[in-house]
Amino acid sequence: MATATYPPPPPYYRLYKDYSENPNSARLQVKEPTFVSTEDVLPSLEEQGVPQLYPNDSIVDYKKELRSLNRELQLHILELADVLVERPSQYAKRIGDISSVFKNLHHLLNSLRPHQARATLIHIVELQIQQRKQAVEDFKRRREEVQRLLKDAFITLDGQ
Repeated sequence: MATATYPPPPPYYRLYKDYSENPNSARLQVKEPTFVSTEDVLPSLEEQGVPQLYPNDSIVDYKKELRSLNRELQLHILELADVLVERPSQYAKRIGDISSVFKNLHHLLNSLRPHQARATLIHIVELQIQQRKQAVEDFKRRREEVQRLLKDAFITLDGQ
């Protein structure tokens, strides 16, 4: 029974058998790298075909606008309940209004995501700094304890 020191090569080595003679002989081609932007880009509501229900200012009071949209959503849901009781055939417009309010709420919340991510990272880094400072203090305390024990041991050994 013959045994090999190394396992056989994988079967795809045959794809490159003439590579040393002709580098273009390989059937597999390397793709060009694709670059993905890391820019925070949130498409506007107009690009999505949704009417914007809050002011389009550079400075938005998120708390005020979210409360306003939440109240508007509650009003539209009550109107939908009325319409379903009195005129069930006219519910589609109310559903469209509710959908528009939900999309505006969702857009406002998504525009806060970068701020939330930054705040989360800041919190994580602050915790790591605190843990490392605590570890350094622990090392210092243990070093002082070991130095005290060594000093006591030297004193004990010198006294004998």
